[in-house]
Amino acid sequence: MRILVLGGGWFLGPAVVAGAVARGWDVTTFTRGRSGSPMPGATAVHGDRERPDDLARLAERGPWDAVIDTSASALSSRDVLAGARALEPVANRYVYVSTVAVYEGWPTDPLNPGSAVWAALAGADQELEQPPARTSGINPVYGRRKAGTERAVVDTFGLARTSLLRPGVLLGPGEYVGRLPWWLDRAKRGGRILAPGDPSRSIQPVDVRDAAVFALDQALRVGHQVHNLAAPIGRETMGGLLQACVEATGSSGTLVWVQDDVLLRHGLRQWTELPLWWTHPGTSAIDASSAREAGFVSRPLAETVADTWAWLSEGNRPVPHRRWARHGLDPDKERAVLASVG
Repeated sequence: MRILVLGGGWFLGPAVVAGAVARGWDVTTFTRGRSGSPMPGATAVHGDRERPDDLARLAERGPWDAVIDTSASALSSRDVLAGARALEPVANRYVYVSTVAVYEGWPTDPLNPGSAVWAALAGADQELEQPPARTSGINPVYGRRKAGTERAVVDTFGLARTSLLRPGVLLGPGEYVGRLPWWLDRAKRGGRILAPGDPSRSIQPVDVRDAAVFALDQALRVGHQVHNLAAPIGRETMGGLLQACVEATGSSGTLVWVQDDVLLRHGLRQWTELPLWWTHPGTSAIDASSAREAGFVSRPLAETVADTWAWLSEGNRPVPHRRWARHGLDPDKERAVLASVG
């Protein structure tokens, strides 16, 4: 099996590469080479997906049995379309890692793979893809753009040669966003730990390594595949996540649960100041049963938490990224909220 991994240097990319190498596959990675480390066992090609000359040079390295695209989050659909067109003559299948944000109902409504997706053109600029904000207050620019990139892949490779994978939240060793690492660091510091909302609230993160395994399996599939990647509804909870952080770090801290209305009155930003805290019901109603039927296995969240802490404790650090600084609550603000509830 010969595969091309677009984006082999960060988080999901390295997990895909490591899994493919372990299977004995011939792996080529295409990255800009500005961050991350070379992956053992893979052939690294450096270039920019926004440069036609680099794409043409990459295509000369083919053919491949499959492309696994892990790095299109910041690209416009026009750029993804250009890349897909360059690779289509030299690749049999395209596995595209997208996002649940492509659904019109995200994050307010229950979702399944048949839910309505944002209408978007395959070759549009980002500026042309910006619709007005939804009444929920969530601006769907990112989701609309990602829907356009999905369209670019399908229009180029055709339905029969594409797999669209739509994860909700990926966690695990190597996470560069900073959600789980922040909670682990906060748990380690101990004391009274502000815990958001209802401890029984369902959450649905999946381990990046499990997503990588499924992406590799999809490279072997035939026919059009569309799957959400999320933990089973109701299996994991916010309380379980934070308790796992306390236990993994050996913390003596105490979780203090503060209800949503109190947090909102204090102006706390959902999803970032207290990572993974979101009051929108759709964030815990993602139907991923089709993925499980196709072989997707999502390990318990407590295992992901423990492995991430072990990875960090060994001195590892993720690739620096601007999103890291957006996550986490200022200690003074935390103390003020906790003081207000006694």
